[in-house]
Amino acid sequence: MKGLITPLTTAWTAVVTHKLRSFLTILGVVIGVGAVIVLMSIGKGTEATILNNLSGLGTNLLTVTPGSTTQGGVRSDVGSAPTLTVEDANAISAGVANISAVAPSSQSGMQVIANGQNMFVRITGVTPDYQQVYNLQVAEGDFISQDQYDRTQKVAVIGPTVSATLFNGDDPVGQTFRSGNSIYTIEGVLVTKGAGFNSTDNTILIPLSTLQATMSRSKTASGQHIVSSIAITATDKDMVNTVKQDVTTFLENRHQIPFGASDDFTITSMDDLMNTVSSAMGSITLLLGAIAGISLLVGGIGVMNIMLVSVMERRREIGIRKALGAKERDIWGQFLLDSAVLTFTGGVIGVGVGWGLSHLISSMGYMTTLVTGDVVALAVGVSVAIGLFFGFYPAWQGSRLDPIQALRSE
Repeated sequence: MKGLITPLTTAWTAVVTHKLRSFLTILGVVIGVGAVIVLMSIGKGTEATILNNLSGLGTNLLTVTPGSTTQGGVRSDVGSAPTLTVEDANAISAGVANISAVAPSSQSGMQVIANGQNMFVRITGVTPDYQQVYNLQVAEGDFISQDQYDRTQKVAVIGPTVSATLFNGDDPVGQTFRSGNSIYTIEGVLVTKGAGFNSTDNTILIPLSTLQATMSRSKTASGQHIVSSIAITATDKDMVNTVKQDVTTFLENRHQIPFGASDDFTITSMDDLMNTVSSAMGSITLLLGAIAGISLLVGGIGVMNIMLVSVMERRREIGIRKALGAKERDIWGQFLLDSAVLTFTGGVIGVGVGWGLSHLISSMGYMTTLVTGDVVALAVGVSVAIGLFFGFYPAWQGSRLDPIQALRSE
């Protein structure tokens, strides 16, 4: 124990002896570690927010989107081909087991005008089951009913952002807005879902039958009604993979996809989407950490500079210790320990500063941040590693000093 306490005491004495110099060296590390903590916490917080929004849709959700097709030798982009229809959704609902709800939908961007205000908004044509599939709650009024859908009525349910923009705090239920040549009556206002993935805050929902009746080119050559996607809810999360395979087989047969050919649709489960998001956000978070890590490298260069100065100042001490029998590894270890103490101290302080700034950013509502244990361990570990790396050369140089030459130095 004494063999460890003595070098630590010596290292701490070296730090406090030159307070200003040590402070400036530690400050460089604090800035680097703090930057790593803040940027990585932003990445982690953003990932957590997106995953939380996705999980709110339910783990038993499947989404079928149009796949790519080849026409005239030209291959269209995924999602751009009109390969899904309302009739597909009805057939899936009737022909595939272990499904609790099926909700086809189609989207279009339109300019809407109401109460002397106007805005460009995403209008989504939906069925009554859309509310169940996407777990939507109505704050005021009612959702689109089956009767309104069947009768192709011009009714709408709007998001809270649309309500605030067009009606400025007034109750929008029962009021109307115009889109193109059509007048729609507002039936309800949705509960806010925030600004996350798949948010309906800035969306207007109308019956899919109504949207298709007002859209040009909404039918296939055979007269079926084209949709942008089909959302499917499995009866249980354990049945998701089974339902995914059954729907794939069902649509391949219905669309007459030849054996070995590419499907003209894509089925994505919530787990697939969450894994993709986690992988992408993990890469972005590491990139943010790497960018912030540049400041840690700058701090490491400052540590090397100070340690070189320290070796020059303590040459006489090194000579005396060698004359009394200290080995090169003792001198080398002491200076490495000095460097590690500086960077570890800066790392610990930097964690506190970074956590404080992350909490401040989150509390002010700019964005969600999340400081996790792995981020803290990474930041402190890297700071100590940088101290050891940049302290290696000064420590090695100090250990190689000739004791006679060192004792002669002033």
